[in-house]
Amino acid sequence: MIEGVEIIPLRTIMDDRGMVRHMMKCTDPHFSKFGEIYFSVIFPQVIKAWHVHRKMELNYAVISGNIKLVLYDARKGSPTSGQIQEICMGEDNYVLVKIPPHIVNGFKAIGNEKAIVANCSDIPHDPDEIERFDPFDPKIGYNWEIRHG
Repeated sequence: MIEGVEIIPLRTIMDDRGMVRHMMKCTDPHFSKFGEIYFSVIFPQVIKAWHVHRKMELNYAVISGNIKLVLYDARKGSPTSGQIQEICMGEDNYVLVKIPPHIVNGFKAIGNEKAIVANCSDIPHDPDEIERFDPFDPKIGYNWEIRHG
């Protein structure tokens, strides 16, 4: 596991009318502050990667569908520098993943339906504090294909 990344199980309350899925409250011990919340829709087998925030803390939860979230520790001097972490999350594993700044991240919708990823960040989006690069960047060298076996 990459240092500073947290995976927090989330609660689903279901009854005969449907369900409520919790994501984050200001009273949660892992809550830092509110910047904005947005939703990213990703179509089946599409990759949205790579990006890294210099200031923003991410708090991802998948409210519909499933994704494979991939993290790469690009922080110099970190004990987990250069490590990759994969997290399958969504309807089948409803969790919140808290990602500190300077962790490169991306995700791929898995399965045959679109996924909706919610991010409750600690600062509003600022295009000057994010860096984006190709999902097949050889510096990271991650293979996005399905592994069988």
